[in-house]
Amino acid sequence: MTKEQTFPTRIELSPVTPFPSFLVSLDGLFLEGHFGDYPYATTDLEELNLQPIADTLLPTLTKELLATILESTQPLCYHNVELAINNNKPISSTLYTKPMNYQQQQVIHMLCIPTDSIRLMNDEQQHLIDLKNGIQNSFMTVTLDNEGFIVHTNPHFLTTSHWTPKRVLGKTFWQLFPSDDESVKEVQHIWKTLQNGNIWQGEVQKITKDEQPYWVHLTAIPMISQNSIDNRFFFIERDITNEKMMQNRLEKIAYIDPETGMINIHRLEQIIKQMIEEDRHFSFVYLSIDKFYTIKGLHGDFAGDSLILEFTKRMKMYFQDSTMARINENDFVVITPLPEWFTHGFLSYLQQHPIYNGSVAIPVSISGGITRFPEDQSTFAQIMKASLATITNVRAAGGDNILSLSNATHKALNRKSIVEKRLLLALDQKNLQVLYQPQLDLKSKKITAVEALVRWDDEEIGVVSPDELIPIAEETGLINNIGSFMLEKACEQAVAWKNDGLPITVGINSSVLEFRDKNMAKSILETLERTGCPANLLQIEITEKFALEAEAEMGIIKQMRVLENEGIVFALDDFGTGYASFRYMQLLPISILKIDKTFTNTLLKSDKSRQLVHGMVQLGKSMNLTIIAEGVETEDQQLLLESYGCDVVQGYYISKPVMNKEIPNLIK
Repeated sequence: MTKEQTFPTRIELSPVTPFPSFLVSLDGLFLEGHFGDYPYATTDLEELNLQPIADTLLPTLTKELLATILESTQPLCYHNVELAINNNKPISSTLYTKPMNYQQQQVIHMLCIPTDSIRLMNDEQQHLIDLKNGIQNSFMTVTLDNEGFIVHTNPHFLTTSHWTPKRVLGKTFWQLFPSDDESVKEVQHIWKTLQNGNIWQGEVQKITKDEQPYWVHLTAIPMISQNSIDNRFFFIERDITNEKMMQNRLEKIAYIDPETGMINIHRLEQIIKQMIEEDRHFSFVYLSIDKFYTIKGLHGDFAGDSLILEFTKRMKMYFQDSTMARINENDFVVITPLPEWFTHGFLSYLQQHPIYNGSVAIPVSISGGITRFPEDQSTFAQIMKASLATITNVRAAGGDNILSLSNATHKALNRKSIVEKRLLLALDQKNLQVLYQPQLDLKSKKITAVEALVRWDDEEIGVVSPDELIPIAEETGLINNIGSFMLEKACEQAVAWKNDGLPITVGINSSVLEFRDKNMAKSILETLERTGCPANLLQIEITEKFALEAEAEMGIIKQMRVLENEGIVFALDDFGTGYASFRYMQLLPISILKIDKTFTNTLLKSDKSRQLVHGMVQLGKSMNLTIIAEGVETEDQQLLLESYGCDVVQGYYISKPVMNKEIPNLIK
């Protein structure tokens, strides 16, 4: 027998109670009672009159427990109390007690409910009750009838929404949401989802009774009955207003330029992508302040702070309701549906509303580009590229102008976009081709090496020259993929020729972008090992631009030295056409100097060319470098180069670039 809880329900002594019920004096004596309709209710009540209940009806009650009951001023409840009737077997019961006045005296009313007369809930039913209580205590809840009228809410909802039960019951659930078009559309979607018998879940904005906005995470559950009139809809809501406010603050930090209040490029990209998805036409106006850093140098702090604020103030005044973004320190974007003539008018507006530093007007001019969607470009990246290309053209023409994308630029950008897409496919399907141009050793008069050259003949866009392919590959980052492809093919081919008794060195061109990957040397050595290619059969050609940038990056130099120590040879390609520097020739592990074909082409036509080429050969020789001359197309060119001390020649006089299968025939 255990004490469970206080029992607040009012109990009245009634002759119609089906369970044993009796009154006990504060001394514990039986005063009056009945045993209802039970078959064991044959006990002679007269025998019980004024008898201690601890000796008759409730013999298992301890003195302490009986004293607690008799002295308590509150209703009590005890489980597993044994009720004894005559000589029958005791009956396990739940005992409810309550102090009360009876015939002008204080008594204890006792009600015994036999356990076998109570239908207990199973675990599943109890779990459902616990779940319901847990939801009501933890969340806001609203119950709607089949027409969407509110029939019940809990205290959490009333506290948050500022409604009272009297005011909110009978309202429609539509009245709990804002009335703007977007909210109405969302609420209609929620209602339609529920009407279809489905659960709706998500974040939604609501309003309080006094029309203050707040946010909730809503789970709306339909409770369908056989009769549709009895359908109910149960809303479980969690207040997420603080989370939303924090999210908005973080988004403001992430997406808003703090100096001007304009959105930044990250938010701009999101907006543009959404507008493109919705197929909304717009003009993308890119504006860049000309000679900004010159102005900044002349006007100091004013140009760094006030100039930008004054400039953006004029932008906001002129373009007003348009979306505006700050891209970097002196570049801005306006998204507008307005016609181009209006955008061009911003130049005149700036002249009419000059920016002053004190009493001095600052001569601010801008270069701008207008790119339209969908007429000109179709993605955010393409629009940005087109805008920058247009501004480059505007600045080349003197600046202080806003131009639309020209037909030539539009055509070039479209071609570039197509090449980028087709190049991805070509790399995936390994559709690039490798040709080999032989190099003739002038002492042995034998072909001892070849340069591997990438060629691409696409089935849709035709032949793409290296001059077009390589810049696009470098800009898109695909140069690494092309480099890996060429390295693999070169190593495989070198091994194949070696196995045929033709130990030919194969040269490949490499980009500084590839060597900025700290694992480049490791990747090359792994390819050599995987293909079984000896390191001395691989030659890597770099440009003067590569060499100049590598000079300032020790990571690249270290990787080059690792490869040199393994036996790989480096050649400086196109010598004399780029950024010649004696310093990088001293720092970098260069073994070969390749004279560019532009000098070879004019070798027989100009004394200066002959003097230059002769000087290059002598320079290379003084540094113990092997000298290769490219672009040799005649015997006279070859003989003159040989007389200068050139070691190797390469060009159409020896052979044009050919397929791998043709090289053995040329050697023989």
